[in-house]
Amino acid sequence: MNENTKDILCHEFKLERKVIDYVDDIENAITEKFREIDEIKAYNQFKVIKAMQENRLSSTDFYWTTGYGYGDIGRDKVESVYASVFNTEDALVRPTIASGTHAITLTLSGILRPGDELIAISGAPYDTLQKVIGVKGNVSGSLIEYGTIYKEIPLINNKIDLESVKKTISEKTKMVMIQRSTGYSDRRALTIDEIEEAIQSIREYNTEVIIMVDNCYGEFLELREPTDVGADIIAGSLIKNPGGGLALSGGYIVGKQNLVEQVANRLTAPGLGKECGLTFGTSRTTMQGLFLAPHIVAEAVKGALLVAKTYKELGFKIVPEIDDNRSDIIQGVELLMPERVSEFCKGIQAASTVDSYVIPEAWDMPGYEDKVIMAAGGFIEGSSIELSADGPMREPYYVYYQGGLTYEHCKLGVLMSLNNLYKKSLVDL
Repeated sequence: MNENTKDILCHEFKLERKVIDYVDDIENAITEKFREIDEIKAYNQFKVIKAMQENRLSSTDFYWTTGYGYGDIGRDKVESVYASVFNTEDALVRPTIASGTHAITLTLSGILRPGDELIAISGAPYDTLQKVIGVKGNVSGSLIEYGTIYKEIPLINNKIDLESVKKTISEKTKMVMIQRSTGYSDRRALTIDEIEEAIQSIREYNTEVIIMVDNCYGEFLELREPTDVGADIIAGSLIKNPGGGLALSGGYIVGKQNLVEQVANRLTAPGLGKECGLTFGTSRTTMQGLFLAPHIVAEAVKGALLVAKTYKELGFKIVPEIDDNRSDIIQGVELLMPERVSEFCKGIQAASTVDSYVIPEAWDMPGYEDKVIMAAGGFIEGSSIELSADGPMREPYYVYYQGGLTYEHCKLGVLMSLNNLYKKSLVDL
């Protein structure tokens, strides 16, 4: 970083010179790893371009209809492109899917019937999904209330316990669910190789059970996606990785045609399925966001790596570790004190381009058992592919950093979060 840049950071952003020099030295130590990230980016970028070309994406696909949305060629083209990118028979991609949790809920409730068994084989799922299933919170309309049998198999040393999975699957088991991302936990994301090993192991003794993967935060982190290694259906959010920071809202479900059809019937109505539902003119930004997604994801991963190295060198536990194979954009840091989580998030918020003047506070966020603090000053509200950080206010006080549309913005977030901690005497440099 040259002196002019350091000067503007000191004078305009009120950063301590010691903090700037520290992070600059950290960056110099990890630039070799950036080349590995760029190799994955290039592969995925070419894959997305080819999918758009093969499906003959046209400027007329960006027009949209009204009313029921019958004959919306843009909607159909978006879904064809997604099916190609994820190497699946079919896709459901809609702006009316409110979140990743909504996409997963549609998938589960669309496929499971009363008396069917669902087994989560990657440990406890993400906080919001626990309420969807019905294992936490007194929430009306949960899967368990509608008759789903639910079982959960903890990970062992961050690995799927394949022996226990084999013993647990029974004739009642309709679906096995894998959560790729770390969520609000102290484990790293499951890699595609690990997901592939689990799928192959399951298929050796059961060819009928449906294997579903929660793919949130994991798109374009690796050369392959879960559907490339045998997952029957996966789901995710458009305001995370695949939206590229441009998608205004939405979620996706891709997989086998008969399964996607069942989910579509849950989204609209039986018999209507994918044939109706407006896109409200979002096809252009959905496709442009997907085009940019491999590059944006690479920028975010570089930022996560900078966070990891910065706080690792200060003695904090991090998940994933520096040399782990990364399979989501999230970087967890165990800060041990609520004050550190708060100051970290305030620094990320202050680095944001939107609402930089807002001071985040922990609050009772819908779907969570504990108060959650969230720094999110994105152009798209709630977009976690943009620079953001959050965490539940519970021991051992992890903060989860993710996103950043440019690496430079990620670096500013690291600088300002660390500056807050340093000036409050919560870390020593």
